Amino acid sequence: MGQSRSFRATALIVEDDPMQREMICLLLEESDFNVIECESAEAAEAVLEQHPENLVLMMTDVQLAGNMNGAELAHVAKKYNPELDVIVTSGNPLRHALPEGAQFWKKPWAPLDVIREAEKMMLQLHAGERRERRH
Repeated sequence: MGQSRSFRATALIVEDDPMQREMICLLLEESDFNVIECESAEAAEAVLEQHPENLVLMMTDVQLAGNMNGAELAHVAKKYNPELDVIVTSGNPLRHALPEGAQFWKKPWAPLDVIREAEKMMLQLHAGERRERRH
């Protein structure tokens, strides 16, 4: 009999502050996510271009290295993968419109918020896997 491998969801973290990025990545890795890190929207767009279907969560700061900001990246990400859970964060009020379904988290947010979001995503993924197996 074939054994089913457990699926590990992948999150894309886009943050130009290395300490903030590392903290988010550690939280998600502890929640059984594979994590891809980028410090610029341009680097993140390259990841989205290559693997849009593998990603289930993208968390981005508004202020990033490079020419594109996180709100603009949210629109790009949703074009590649409309089902992607997108969270945009900033310590300042958001001055850009976000695509439908994207969330805005004002900094400082609690690390527990990241864990809760990760757990919510995992529950949705596992529910989807169960539905697919029944069909």
